[in-house]
Amino acid sequence: MNQVLIYAIIAISSIGALSALILFFVAQKFKVIEDPKIDEVADILPGANCGGCGYAGCRNFAEAIVKAGNLDNLNCPVGGNTVLKDIAPVLGIIATERSPQIAVVRCSGSYTNAPKKVEYDGASTCTFANNLFAGESGCPFGCLGLGDCVFSCKFDAIYIDEATGLPVVSNEKCVACGACVKACPRKIIEIRNKNKKDRRIFVSCINQEKGAPAKKNCEVACIGCGKCMKVCTFEAISIDKNLAYIDFEKCTLCRKCVDECPTNAIIELNFPPRKEKAKKEETVNTEL
Repeated sequence: MNQVLIYAIIAISSIGALSALILFFVAQKFKVIEDPKIDEVADILPGANCGGCGYAGCRNFAEAIVKAGNLDNLNCPVGGNTVLKDIAPVLGIIATERSPQIAVVRCSGSYTNAPKKVEYDGASTCTFANNLFAGESGCPFGCLGLGDCVFSCKFDAIYIDEATGLPVVSNEKCVACGACVKACPRKIIEIRNKNKKDRRIFVSCINQEKGAPAKKNCEVACIGCGKCMKVCTFEAISIDKNLAYIDFEKCTLCRKCVDECPTNAIIELNFPPRKEKAKKEETVNTEL
């Protein structure tokens, strides 16, 4: 009996030793030697793992950067230019300054501009409601106001304004990670350049219906009339599917299109008061 036990122990030990030997050679054969620069880059990245860079997390993004050997078409929206400048020496390159960006809500279909025609009583998610009906205002392209964008934001940079029913983006908190863009089923949120002094001009509408149906559901809907495109001398405005779009890379912020828009669908943010308006206000005050 003791002899059988000894043979069993020897057999099991031999199998274990052989398995260990096989595993060792397999590990040596297929081992991956990781570039130490990946750890350096990963330590520099903010560790938010927001996915705004287009990768699953900061570690994956670090691997992509080291593999590319440059920062072309690679950007960390959370860290911005500061992080890119810190990463550049690790790669032995010089980082190019990039324009700060921010999420922009391209819909002005507030309770005032787009009054409710029906009351929605269902699951409180935009994705569900979008598959169910056009929306309480009747606009099949406008904001549903149920907050999918809010829940997707890891930086508490967006909220739903109770007075308007529309999302509001915080200039201070938004890092332009793009999570809200992906979360919105109607694609009303876009990442755009902040520009100097956070000044922005954009068409705050994504309605592709023709003029009459669009205006029926929202007072400030774009009707695709083309007046803004005609007045723009920088070819920054195009019309497609009854909808105007302003290319923020070409736009010089001259504001001519804002005055030309008959429905007030074009928004200007963070600009000083216009001289003409200021003069009119002074004249009215004088008369009073």
